[in-house]
Amino acid sequence: RIIRGAFNRLFRCKTGQDLNLLAFIMQNRNPIPTVDIIIELDRGKIVLIERANEPYGWALPGGYVDYGESLESAAIREALEETSLNVELSSQFHTYSKPDRDPRQHTISTVFVARAAGVPRADSDTRGIGVFTEDSLPQPIVFDHQQILRDYFASLEEMAEGQGTPTRQIRS
Repeated sequence: RIIRGAFNRLFRCKTGQDLNLLAFIMQNRNPIPTVDIIIELDRGKIVLIERANEPYGWALPGGYVDYGESLESAAIREALEETSLNVELSSQFHTYSKPDRDPRQHTISTVFVARAAGVPRADSDTRGIGVFTEDSLPQPIVFDHQQILRDYFASLEEMAEGQGTPTRQIRS
């Protein structure tokens, strides 16, 4: 009963069926779905958060997808929780799945590009927040977010040259 209660609180399980599914997933060690969000503000400027928890460093806003939640809803929720910004998703950029992309566990992250207006504020589990250009990125950048940002900025250059392929647009 204690273990069920802990799972319930930790994973927001609402029913015994949710707990059974969680136990099945954990037993089979499936990768955990996550989202990351590239939040565009002004021309060429993106938002990064400084993590308050391990691994310490700078990262894209993002996090775990809750059970029963769509990837798009998770991205919007995580952006608001970590940056205090209401975002509008503009496209699904790419999915990253290397087993070692997160040192804590195997995750699969779907990355979204979003637009926002306003001033980002550190919130939730963030120590700090900043707005950066490709040439002013802070260090260290954790997880595989350095690679994600390289891919993102390369795709912007390719699109500007008319060579890139568009990402999947988000439909309302």
